[in-house]
Amino acid sequence: MGRTPLDLAVVIPVYNEEKNINECVDSWVKVLSGIGATYALIILNDGSWDETERVLSELSHQQSIQIIHKKNEGHGPTILRGYVEAVETAHWVLQVDSDNEIPADAFPSLWASRHGQDAVIGYRSGREQSFIRSMISKTARVTVRTLYDCRIQDVNIPYRLIRSDVLALIIARIPRKTFAPNIVISGALTQTGSVVTELPVPFVPRTHGVASLNNFSALKSGIRSFVEIARLARSFS
Repeated sequence: MGRTPLDLAVVIPVYNEEKNINECVDSWVKVLSGIGATYALIILNDGSWDETERVLSELSHQQSIQIIHKKNEGHGPTILRGYVEAVETAHWVLQVDSDNEIPADAFPSLWASRHGQDAVIGYRSGREQSFIRSMISKTARVTVRTLYDCRIQDVNIPYRLIRSDVLALIIARIPRKTFAPNIVISGALTQTGSVVTELPVPFVPRTHGVASLNNFSALKSGIRSFVEIARLARSFS
């Protein structure tokens, strides 16, 4: 007899976040314990070379936390690995990042808005970006709008709540090495006729560490992701 699905599975990819991950996990445990939902945090350590693995080992005794250590594959494949685990675990899947740039405190409003929806997706307010990153974000939004007729404001935000049955059908069509799967998922939600609502969420610059991609790397990765987005658009048309 199979286990009863939880209400919520939270996918958290982690790469070299030794100074952030404890605060991140603590804040999510506190918030999720307060909404009265059954949940699991699925934390994926993507081959971190700092002290992240040691810090995570100190959290592994908590029943609500599932930790997966894996070789480094990049952010996109790590998210997809987490999604595969999550859709088998719970009725709803939330993906967030481990840098605390979008606080856990913003989640109860997403959770309260899920009724009658297939997805509830945040959009970042007060976010400051470099010129290059701003142009990449705008280009991604225009690309997804053109190829998928998708009007979601923040197509790559790592703060998205999606029904597991809807997400499972989408990720089944996305290759596991895809660089920016969340952008494709945003477009696919539109193409599959999913009911989506959007809510503003605060953006707070990270207090520890630096982003894994500098401006040059982000530009190179952006070009790669746009090629993938265009190719995968045919899968959902």
